[in-house]
Amino acid sequence: MPTESRRRVLRTLLGVFGRGHRVPEDWDLGLAPEDAAFAQALLGLCLRRWGRLQSWIRPRLKDPDRGMPLGSQTALTLGLAQLAWMEGVSDHAAVHESVSLAADPELGFPPHRGLVNALLRQAAKDRRGLREDLDQRPAALDRTPFAERLLDAALPGAAPDAREALWARLQVPPSPVFRALGTGPLPEGLEAHPALEGALRLREDAAFPRAWLASGQGMVQDLSSQALLAFRWDREPKRILDACAAPGGKTTALAQRWPQAEIFALERDPRRLQRLKQNLEARKVKAQVVEAEAMSWLAGGGKPFDLILVDAPCSGSGTLRKHPELTWIGDRIDLRRLAAQQDALLQSALQRLAPGGCLLYAVCSWFPAEGFRHLEHLPPDLQPQAAWPEALLRRVDNRVGFGPDPLGWDGEGFQAFALQRG
Repeated sequence: MPTESRRRVLRTLLGVFGRGHRVPEDWDLGLAPEDAAFAQALLGLCLRRWGRLQSWIRPRLKDPDRGMPLGSQTALTLGLAQLAWMEGVSDHAAVHESVSLAADPELGFPPHRGLVNALLRQAAKDRRGLREDLDQRPAALDRTPFAERLLDAALPGAAPDAREALWARLQVPPSPVFRALGTGPLPEGLEAHPALEGALRLREDAAFPRAWLASGQGMVQDLSSQALLAFRWDREPKRILDACAAPGGKTTALAQRWPQAEIFALERDPRRLQRLKQNLEARKVKAQVVEAEAMSWLAGGGKPFDLILVDAPCSGSGTLRKHPELTWIGDRIDLRRLAAQQDALLQSALQRLAPGGCLLYAVCSWFPAEGFRHLEHLPPDLQPQAAWPEALLRRVDNRVGFGPDPLGWDGEGFQAFALQRG
């Protein structure tokens, strides 16, 4: 029987390449910590190096043009990735487990079990040679047209070497960044992050602080998210709205900065709403959690807000390091539809912004249509604010906002702007 960790990886890959699905947030839920770490590493390798792995497989098939069924192809890919890059996995485990997956009628294609076995045994004879072969293959094999457009958006007009440097950077899984929520002692191994005051990082030799996080004493929050919410604003807001709140990290940060404010957190998805409630409760955050579609709720009228955060649904192109599946499913994303939804959400939120109030709009995307282009049609009483340090600002056509250099910043790719109502 194949291990549950490998079975989860195969199922997740079938969802990505067979159905164009994102990797679910809970795909590894219930696995023991060491099994989850193994599964995450294996999934990341397969997603980041899928193209070069298929370039190894294809010429070894009897009919390369016809290929092989996706289940068998994926089982074979799992085995190759383990043999090439996971030195702690034995030849037997890499081969046997992958063959077992290929033979499972729910996952693989049993008639191709023998082919999977033969190719993996061949590869296992020279694991070092396999790795060198795969590593030397062009990086472009792992890129799709979506990935090329992403690089263009992140580095407009950049030289080829800069694009390749960014692509190489995007292939390295991100290290977690933390934020303390209490005044108690920090877990051993956490230290100040050099890029941002208040952010924390984990030493390489330190254990992941699961108990500290579970107790609500801290949380994982990307460097860009923390920098975004450290924006300069000299008012004390009485009413704050987080219009797209789940899973609650930004709501938590807003409550930590302005503990006396009345905070509303909106979320429309029931599953994400439950996670939002759990996170806020664990962190002892006082907020009115509302299950509602943001635009409908905003259009319903009510008292205005002094501060509104619109962390809008987007392509997620700036999160490629964390979500490498976007390389392969990104071409399915309808950017025009997303941009229209974002603009409608922004305009709805502006209707509830109080005089003198501030609205933060943010997307974890590099595509201009999702970010700075929304500044083109603003009411005359709204002015963009340079609310972040100069090093984190980006200027496009006389418009200014939050947009750290992708090559010089370790956080996710973000576009954001702050609008103040006069």
